[in-house]
Amino acid sequence: MQLILVIGAAQTPFNRRRDGTGFRDWACEAFEAARAMAGIDRSDIDALIVASESDFFTLQLNPASVLAQDFGLNEAETLRVEGGGATGQLAVHAGVERILSGRARYVAVVGVDPSASALAGDSIRALYGYSFDFWTDGLAGVTATSLYALSWQAFAAEHRGTGDDLNAVTIKNRGNAMCNPHAHLPRQHTSEDFADSPMIAAPYCRLHCSPLSDGAAALILSAPDAAPDNRRNFAPQITGIGAASDLPGLGHRKAPGTFAAKTKAARRAFDMAGLSAAQIAVAEVYDAYAGAEMQAVTALGLAEDPLRTLRDGGFDADGGCPINLSGGLMGQGAPVGATGVGQTASCALLLEGRYHAGLQPDRPLGHALADTHGGVGTTCAVTVLSAGAVA
Repeated sequence: MQLILVIGAAQTPFNRRRDGTGFRDWACEAFEAARAMAGIDRSDIDALIVASESDFFTLQLNPASVLAQDFGLNEAETLRVEGGGATGQLAVHAGVERILSGRARYVAVVGVDPSASALAGDSIRALYGYSFDFWTDGLAGVTATSLYALSWQAFAAEHRGTGDDLNAVTIKNRGNAMCNPHAHLPRQHTSEDFADSPMIAAPYCRLHCSPLSDGAAALILSAPDAAPDNRRNFAPQITGIGAASDLPGLGHRKAPGTFAAKTKAARRAFDMAGLSAAQIAVAEVYDAYAGAEMQAVTALGLAEDPLRTLRDGGFDADGGCPINLSGGLMGQGAPVGATGVGQTASCALLLEGRYHAGLQPDRPLGHALADTHGGVGTTCAVTVLSAGAVA
């Protein structure tokens, strides 16, 4: 495929904003930082893709046109993308497709959501219940946590997962977040912390759950021949994208503990990139809950025995394939529309060797993977990135 360059990548802190700012402020901050890194004028940008999961958060229908006005992109093509937790990654794919089709040379992808500050907690829990099957789950009051817990139970029964594995994922991700100045929950947990944490939906206690966050992330994508000279050889490349879907009702699936659509999405991305899962050196994986990370890693094929690799430290910062160096959703936070865009930004910065001090591996990284999903592995989107010509 024609390589798509990531010439700009940035994000705001992910946290709960109480400073009087709003989603338009955060989106502008992320966009301007990414544009500055790219070294292009706003008039160069042909299209703006905005990732925003829910109008209930922003209270803004058609946010892409409003943000285009704020960014000074009044003549650019605009598109808003929504796909649950996969929203940000699907927006990245839409940007890639604009360039591959020849419709654009530069595309700005901005993900933003006030997921923490827009609504009360009970309202958000109800809203997320509606993001599954409204008739069978939402109206029945089923929560996201209970569905994820049921899915993990099925996975754990097949793969012999334990509560210690859930604790290990949480400790790893929130420990990584200690070195991330943008992180919502940088923490050093102990085993006693989990014993004292309230149970939400067995076996998930509160510490096994990702937070609701506010924030924004942005990318500037470029066709190779359009990239500025000082970015053309250094910028990471998006080499593969893939997406797939599964039945929204967990009880309708043959294997409710398996993220089958994620496997299909990854296969499509790997085929497009001409790579295999074994070639991935670092990954940002969707961990809305601690067990979901292991289910995702298994579906993506990033290790032959993911639980054994986790227990042996293979996914740690100094392991063979670090997972969620950013802290993931568990540590860095989860403003939904910004999540997938932020994952891709993290992967791009890691490949270029300019990630946060203390998290940048001291070895060259050839290929990275960013992974998100909506529902419980229902709408899945995977992006594969490769290091630039000069890394």
